[in-house]
Amino acid sequence: MIFYGFLKPWLGDGLLVSAGEKWSRHRHLLTPAFHFDILKPYMKNFNKSVNIMHAKWQRLTTKGTACLDMLEHISLMTLDSLQNCVFSFDSNCQESPSEYIAAIQELSSLIVKRHHQPFLYLDFLYYCTADGRRFRKACDLVHNFTDAVIRERRRTLSSQNLDEFLKSKTKSKTLDFIDVLLLAKDEHGKELSDEDIRAEADTFMFGGHDTTASALSWILYNLARHPEYQERCRQEVQELLRGREPQEIEWDDLAQLPFLTMCIKESLRLHPPVTVISRCCTQDVVLPDGRVIPKGTDCVISIFGVHHNPEVWPDPEELHRTDFRHEGDEGGTGADSAALPRPAR
Repeated sequence: MIFYGFLKPWLGDGLLVSAGEKWSRHRHLLTPAFHFDILKPYMKNFNKSVNIMHAKWQRLTTKGTACLDMLEHISLMTLDSLQNCVFSFDSNCQESPSEYIAAIQELSSLIVKRHHQPFLYLDFLYYCTADGRRFRKACDLVHNFTDAVIRERRRTLSSQNLDEFLKSKTKSKTLDFIDVLLLAKDEHGKELSDEDIRAEADTFMFGGHDTTASALSWILYNLARHPEYQERCRQEVQELLRGREPQEIEWDDLAQLPFLTMCIKESLRLHPPVTVISRCCTQDVVLPDGRVIPKGTDCVISIFGVHHNPEVWPDPEELHRTDFRHEGDEGGTGADSAALPRPAR
């Protein structure tokens, strides 16, 4: 639980670190942000960011660059996408430096570094160090950026009525995460405060870019280790896009890529972006064998361990093949000759 405490000065009481009634209320208010009608238009942002990354790779390889740090490039791509989806802001961070993006990357690395230095767990010691001062400066920069966006968006809302605002957003298909947070109201008509909105926006910028970049990097790594799977994924995408102009993936295409979907899921099993989570028991938990985990106990759950349990996954370190597909998986129902293995029972 200590790690979450390191995030609080940056993320406030966002979903990642809040608890109890506040977490429940915010989770309910944020649900509309994940509605398909809001997520679908984001595909153009994802395509644009990926195309920029691909173009940069082509330039670098043409100039003779033989080795690329996938995580570095993909992290910039996910940050680029998120700034568009959260703030409707085009940072161009993949092509030129961005103070805001650099601050987020610095905050992420500083938190991980502090986690490995137990003698700096105490705040009064940490903020006396050079790293602590850098952390405060980066926090201020990120908060100032988010606050400025919120103020500007509130001014826009106050200058026109709600129907006009929604109509203009619907027409341009640019209802972003900040808009959803600004418009959110609970059953009593109470809105989120500016501080709450900043916390949730900063939380999604942190949690969204890092985990997604890690997952994508491992997926590319696993496909590179299995060129036969990589080729099949390529053929599946090329067949889907055959004769289409422009050749870009659309929302409805995502359900038509069963083999690629299975490879993504298996890579997430092998290399989950978040390997461990911790929770504090709010009440006594009775286990099946009768033992009790007392209220107030901090429990650490190893997602990596669950995903590599040999009693569930035979040869847990290997990228698996099988002919079984779950009924509710993406890509429709029915058998596929290269689907992922059915776990052992």
